[in-house]
Amino acid sequence: MRTTIDISDAVLAELREKASKNRRPFRQVVEETLQLGLAAEPDTAKPVILKTYPVGIKAAYRGVSMNQLYDQLESEDNLRVAES
Repeated sequence: MRTTIDISDAVLAELREKASKNRRPFRQVVEETLQLGLAAEPDTAKPVILKTYPVGIKAAYRGVSMNQLYDQLESEDNLRVAES
């Protein structure tokens, strides 16, 4: 079956190099690599738990994404500059 996928240039170069080094068809190397990845057991490591610390964010900003927070802080900074 044919399909089209986008992969990074680095991965593509590595697969091509492996195929060339082992003198095997590129298609075969890609298929074997995918099969190995699918056959690998899922990671059974414990989840990482990070200790959090209060940083004194204003109540109005709690629960806001970092992008929204950055946008809000940037707009406040621009207002301060404009008022000066």
